[in-house]
This record gives sequence, C-alpha cells and structure tokens, in this order.
Amino acid sequence: MDPSDFYTGIVPDVYTALRGAHFDATRYREFVREHGEPALELGCGDDGPFFALVADGLDVEGVDSSADMVARGRRRLEAEGRDARIHHQRMEQLSLNRSFASIYLAGPTFNLLPDDATAAKALAAIARHLQPNGAALLPLWTPHPTQAEQLGVVNSTIIGESTAQYTVLSEDYDEAARTRTTVLRYELNSAGVHTVEDREWIIHWYSGDDFRQLAEAAGLDVEFTRISDDQVEAVLRRAESGL
Repeated sequence: MDPSDFYTGIVPDVYTALRGAHFDATRYREFVREHGEPALELGCGDDGPFFALVADGLDVEGVDSSADMVARGRRRLEAEGRDARIHHQRMEQLSLNRSFASIYLAGPTFNLLPDDATAAKALAAIARHLQPNGAALLPLWTPHPTQAEQLGVVNSTIIGESTAQYTVLSEDYDEAARTRTTVLRYELNSAGVHTVEDREWIIHWYSGDDFRQLAEAAGLDVEFTRISDDQVEAVLRRAESGL
C-alpha cells in the first residue's frame, strides 16, 4: 500500500479514537510567531496544531497526503466557521502557488516518508516553498522496536455505539535500512458490522549526518536541537548560496 493511502477507510476513525499522542500547538505557534506568516503545516490531518493556529487568526495553510484526512479536516474547518485552506498533496510532490515564512510538521510526520529518496524530494519541495529568510521545523524520531509483549495485544475503546480496536500483529526492525515496519490491524464493530483493515506502518529514521547530507543536497542549512534520547528538532533555512 502506498503510504498516502494509510489513513483511509476505517483507519482514521479508529486512529482518532485510540491515538496515544496529541501535539500541543504551543511550540508551533511560537515558531510561526518567531519566523513569520504565512505558514504551512505539512501533514495537518484533522487534528493537528493547524486548527488551533487557524483559530488564533494566523495566516496558515495545511497539506495532507490522505484524501480522507483532507475531507475530515475540511469538514472540521467548515463546522468551526473557518475559511483556511487544506491542500491534498504529497509532501514530496508539494506544489503550491505561494511561498511561506514558516513551514512545520507537527510531531515526527517526516518519519512517515518511507526512504531517503522520498525524503530528499520532500526536502527539495520544502526548500522551493520557503521564503528567502524563512525557516522550517521538522521534528525527527528514532523509534525503538516494539516490545515483544505488546505484539498481539488488542487495544480497544468505544465510539458512540461502536467499538474500535487496533492490534500490533508483527514488526520488522531493520537498523541497516533505518526502517521499522509494523503490521497493524484496525477493527470497527458498528451496528453488527465488523470491518477489519490491516496496514503496514513504516517509520524511517535518520542519523544526524544522514539528514544533514539530504538537507544540504536540497539547498538547506540545518540546526539540530536534542529534545530527548530519541527525538530531535531540525530547523531548516535556505542555504546562502540558494538565496
């Protein structure tokens, strides 16, 4: 399955109900206020900081590769009476008729790109859309292997009159390829209908040197800030030679 098709079918409903991480808007609000508007959130989905920044009155647009998530996000904007724009595009194929002072990803969304080649295209697209003095914020994550005792464990919750479940079925952790491939099963029991969809969740990570080489090849300078033992923030700016 193409990574852009991951959040389709019942997956967005089950994921939203059972997701373990929610990204506070504060860091991204501060970043946009520091580096300026207009701003762009890549991978905004239907529950990213994008919606809080729009509510703040900031000039921000969103992009997501999933048609289902874009539709959900647009419905949310309409319900909240907002007129911000969400574009249906892949990060590595980004093509908007606007440049941005601030570009950011909420959480380690960049790690969802499956390999270095796709990441290189995404970084080049970010560089093309940055204003000369603009900056981009990319949180990066180095995942640990899923613990063996978590395999096969059913996680469930109630959504109205429906039951949502997900289970980690198996995992391949390839340090040489810097890729973790986890097979997940999503289930939704609703009105007597049991729907099951399996997905491969691919996380691709980078050493500091790996990412720096990709960024510099795209015409970007990078500055890292260590957040924790497995997370860093990369702030990207157009290299002086690219101005």
